[in-house]
Amino acid sequence: AAGAMFGRFVEPGRLALITYGPCAGKMCTVVDIVDQKRVVVDGPESLTGVPRHMMPVKRLSLTDLCTRIPRGAREKTLRSGLEREEVLQKWSQTAWAKKIRAKEVRAELTDFERFGLVVARRKRASEAKAVLKKEKKAKP
Repeated sequence: AAGAMFGRFVEPGRLALITYGPCAGKMCTVVDIVDQKRVVVDGPESLTGVPRHMMPVKRLSLTDLCTRIPRGAREKTLRSGLEREEVLQKWSQTAWAKKIRAKEVRAELTDFERFGLVVARRKRASEAKAVLKKEKKAKP
């Protein structure tokens, strides 16, 4: 096959984002595969707050990042693998992680901060408008 159809496989060591349930929005790592639809995931809890538990693959969004760990690895092995390959640091540098972080920051804004954002946006728009008007006047 010239180009593989899929690139993100469900495999031990694959970093994933939990999309539904009590741990929604947290990162976890696939540790073991139970069957076609279920996997065992672990945070580890000390790093991401996700305890080791079984969960359906449907509730996970797989990322491109993967660490080399054996199937069914202990928490200590998983933690050392994640730290050795700096997987969570690499994740925080991705556009996906930055977008999630920006959404969280926006959700935590107070009324006054939101107002300041509106004022800044208006100011930027008026300055851009003034520059365009100046260019248009100088053109003819």
